[in-house]
Amino acid sequence: MNDKSSESATFRVAALQMVSAPDRDRNLTEAGRLIAEAARDGAQLVLLPEYFCYMGFKDTDKLAIRETPGAGPIQQFLSDAAREHRVWVIGGTLPLQSAEPDRVLNTTLVFDPAGKQVGRYDKIHLFNFEKGEESFDEARTICPGSEVRTFDAPFGRVGLSVCYDLRFPELYRKMGDCALMVVPSAFTYTTGKAHWEILLRARAIENQCYVLAAAQGGKHENGRRTFGHSILIDPWGEIIDVRDEGAGVVAGQIDPARIASVRQSLPAYRHRVIG
Repeated sequence: MNDKSSESATFRVAALQMVSAPDRDRNLTEAGRLIAEAARDGAQLVLLPEYFCYMGFKDTDKLAIRETPGAGPIQQFLSDAAREHRVWVIGGTLPLQSAEPDRVLNTTLVFDPAGKQVGRYDKIHLFNFEKGEESFDEARTICPGSEVRTFDAPFGRVGLSVCYDLRFPELYRKMGDCALMVVPSAFTYTTGKAHWEILLRARAIENQCYVLAAAQGGKHENGRRTFGHSILIDPWGEIIDVRDEGAGVVAGQIDPARIASVRQSLPAYRHRVIG
């Protein structure tokens, strides 16, 4: 954010909302369609939702499509899409092989416009929720990551997080000075309706940066309902664009001058004394 050249130009980003199915190839086709749509509209960076490639009938179904780092059809798809459309692609999450045979890593991979992988984040916080007939425990099939990760984009630093991470503000502080924080997600309808927008706006306001969240949004073939409301929020906490349910694209500009203006008028990020 201190580079003068990076403060003069805006950068268009997009969050892609999906209603993924228990069919990897069909999901990749739909993701490709949405990436192309976003690119045609001028997006230079696209964010896919958590589990964009697969939402099975059982938690263990994801084990059958897990990939090894650097090899597999999902990773190849992300690389090819970035290169074909000359955009940065943040690949939601996909299941990568872990050290345990019955669990995977829930991993975000980042590809630059040349199709080169330039970033990786393994989801740290694993969702656990019990209410009525709803029951989720990601730790049964997912190994937690342990490292906070960011990458450098043309407009500044981008912080990587996934879904349930949103409830842990200390993770975002450890990312440092970001221009953008991303949150690929598959929030349940129950938790999303209660907390989704509030938490996303809080992360934008307290870190005085943009927040882009790509969500699963609708009724899935496996019976699950996700909240949707993919969204782009500015450093003042104002909503730039949002989509309630159904597949589609949410987009807007990242403006470094807007970040600088907010931080100058209310220098809360600079005033922090803890952490």
